[in-house]
Amino acid sequence: MRVVIAEDAVMLREGLIRLLADEDIETVATSGDGAGLVALVEEHRPDLVIVDVRMPPTFTDEGLRAALEVRERVPGTPILVFSQYVEERYATDLIGGGAEGVGYLLKERVADVAEFLGAVRRVAEGGTVIDPEVIAQLLGRRRRGDRLEVLTPREREVLGLMAEGLSNAAIARRLVVTDGAVEKHISNIFLKLGLQHTNSTHRRVMAVLAYLGQG
Repeated sequence: MRVVIAEDAVMLREGLIRLLADEDIETVATSGDGAGLVALVEEHRPDLVIVDVRMPPTFTDEGLRAALEVRERVPGTPILVFSQYVEERYATDLIGGGAEGVGYLLKERVADVAEFLGAVRRVAEGGTVIDPEVIAQLLGRRRRGDRLEVLTPREREVLGLMAEGLSNAAIARRLVVTDGAVEKHISNIFLKLGLQHTNSTHRRVMAVLAYLGQG
């Protein structure tokens, strides 16, 4: 796997490079600002981009805006946002632009190295990993709307875990239920939200976007 890292804190950036190298993940380029990130992605076409939110020169939202530009210029590039902050506007834009190959983790909430590396691989493979606190903050400013009122409390709980990027088996373990029960809940969610199976849409992604107020 080849990654590009956009992180202005030198010690953290070097730590990430060494951590990834121990797992045979090559860091092909790094940037200390958002503007440089876009050019590096166009040049190297990495398997994953890891980006902080607040970067020079204003330390507000440069990283997320750069991530959105990356997705526009090199569509489908997996992006893992790794930050101390939730920047609500651009976070929703990034997820709403296609939740496949998107992650958003808060630095202080990553419990261990294995958890982080698992998220890196999942996002690079096209999965979704979103910290529950990120989801909570996004939903705090956005009404989920009447569309989700048709869901039962358990179905909304399952959908919330789907938004975190958990697989069916992981959801079953979290809720202490069978895999079959989870599959039934997800089928009901798709049915109630009117999400039909087609070759051009990913129902799991569309359900998550509905949960986050994008669909």
